[in-house]
Amino acid sequence: MGVLALQGAFIEHEKMLGKLGIRTVEIQQRGDLEQHFTGLVLPGGESTVQGKLLRDLNMLEPLRQLVAGGLPTFGTCAGLLLLAKHVEDGDTHLALMDITAKRNAYGRQLGSFFTHAEMTGIGTIPMTFIRAPYIESVGKNVQILSEVNGHIVAAQQGNMLVTSFHPELNDDLSVHRYFVNMTESGHSLDQAADIL
Repeated sequence: MGVLALQGAFIEHEKMLGKLGIRTVEIQQRGDLEQHFTGLVLPGGESTVQGKLLRDLNMLEPLRQLVAGGLPTFGTCAGLLLLAKHVEDGDTHLALMDITAKRNAYGRQLGSFFTHAEMTGIGTIPMTFIRAPYIESVGKNVQILSEVNGHIVAAQQGNMLVTSFHPELNDDLSVHRYFVNMTESGHSLDQAADIL
């Protein structure tokens, strides 16, 4: 499994995948994209910084082509913003997933919080939010997987899975296991054409 390792909480994702017996490779430069990996994790962190680094390292377009071509991709928090086609008050980067995201949506007072909520296909799971975005609206090919307080916090479109929260910061492996299952099923590749 590839993990974008430019900035943010990539090591935590590597640890979670390791607990599931998945070997990870860190994606830090353009040449790393030529390695064989069956899925890609875009971690939380700072989406503006990650987007700038992807451009500076000439990684944005090849990464975009991989995801558009059907590579199963999981974006958490900043990773959600990287994938979003529309970002309120912010720049778009990969712009592949038909969602409109709101940056730092919970404001300062609710900047970080913890809850348990239902996620379709998994059940009730712990959710840690840190200055999180949420999804304001979704396109017709996007499946909403979870809502918290009336806001969409998890969704899937074909080979792309996103969460506003940080599943890598809890002990529960359910969300990572869900993503690993996506990488092992062929359905996500069939839906790649729906993205563009």
